[in-house]
Amino acid sequence: MSTVPSAVRVREALENAIVDGRFPPGARLDPEALAREFDCSRTPIREALQQLEASGLVRVAAKRGTFVSEWSVEELAERFEVMAEIEALCARLASRRITHAEMARLEDLHRSCRELADAGDVDAYYAENSAFHTCIYGATHNAFLAQEAGRLHAMLQPYRRMQLQVRGRMSRSLAEHDSIVAEIRAGDADAAAAAMRGHVLIQGDRFHDLTAALRNTQPGR
Repeated sequence: MSTVPSAVRVREALENAIVDGRFPPGARLDPEALAREFDCSRTPIREALQQLEASGLVRVAAKRGTFVSEWSVEELAERFEVMAEIEALCARLASRRITHAEMARLEDLHRSCRELADAGDVDAYYAENSAFHTCIYGATHNAFLAQEAGRLHAMLQPYRRMQLQVRGRMSRSLAEHDSIVAEIRAGDADAAAAAMRGHVLIQGDRFHDLTAALRNTQPGR
């Protein structure tokens, strides 16, 4: 059996490296260096980078190369604004359509998030937090909406993870999850949408916290 990594495996590894901060926003991805790292030809590397470009996680600059997507704070705020509305719609539909099995899964993920928050494990919390949101996308029973929510979620992953590094944000995120789960369980579509919108939207202090976090990722800091 061949041990050469497929484009899918390379994409998943690169996606994780970007989310984990190994390749921060603005970093250049060198196909030759990546081929050496993964011990493969440039074909799966090229295919993986194309997949990441389609998701919005990386961008290709003509004659310059491929870079991890990087936006200004204003551009990020615009994307989070759209994400907040998409996820609010997901919560609204999930509150009406979620099955008993999906509700049990959501509550299991919420309990797991609580345990990880109590342990102070930011990395593990982020992974479980992503699964929590993905569960809600699936509970909409609208495949197109779930796909679009997942695409934008992937695009914003490095920044959503960065937010969790802000002091006290993980505990506040968990408290917001409490409200989201409660409103979905109660079947209150308007309240579920409002809770999710408030959870995702960046404004006020959270806007300034993200600005500070972005400054700390700049070279030389």
